[in-house]
Amino acid sequence: MLSGRRLDLLDPTPLDIEIEDIAHGLAFVARWNGQTRGDWPYSVAEHSLLVDDILCRLGPATAPERLAALLHDAPEYVIGDMISPVKAAVGPGYGKLDDRLQEAIHIRFGLPARTSPPLKRRIKKADRISAWLEAVHIAGFEIHEANRFFGSPDPAAIEGLSLTLRPPAEARAAYLDRHAALLAACDARG
Repeated sequence: MLSGRRLDLLDPTPLDIEIEDIAHGLAFVARWNGQTRGDWPYSVAEHSLLVDDILCRLGPATAPERLAALLHDAPEYVIGDMISPVKAAVGPGYGKLDDRLQEAIHIRFGLPARTSPPLKRRIKKADRISAWLEAVHIAGFEIHEANRFFGSPDPAAIEGLSLTLRPPAEARAAYLDRHAALLAACDARG
């Protein structure tokens, strides 16, 4: 990793996880395999910020819940963002690798190793709404197509939201800022 840490992908430990590495990697990983409108790729870092924002719109969310939402795709900083059909083709090994990395990341930042099923469902709902917005606004989907693939979002969940396409350095900084704020809020809860 750029931090100098060595990360064993098959046996990751929380001690080898640095937020700077995560933010850097996610800022350079393009959602939709880069097939989006705009002068910059829409990064997983930007997507993660949006998922956190949407989670808050879906109902009250604690700082640890928001941190879990921000980190929901964190393993992609080293394994990339694969589209669902490719993940399925790779098989269960991909999911196990992703799970091991996610557990190490969660432990590193003081979250339970595994996200509770109710929170996982809430994050997944926010993730699907984010995917709908991305599909319609930057990936060339018609609304009826996005509705078919991701479901029709509650208008209140997306009202006033816009997608941010910015250089990787800015996306990285925004991700680091949000992480720091959420971590501080978690620490303040004691």
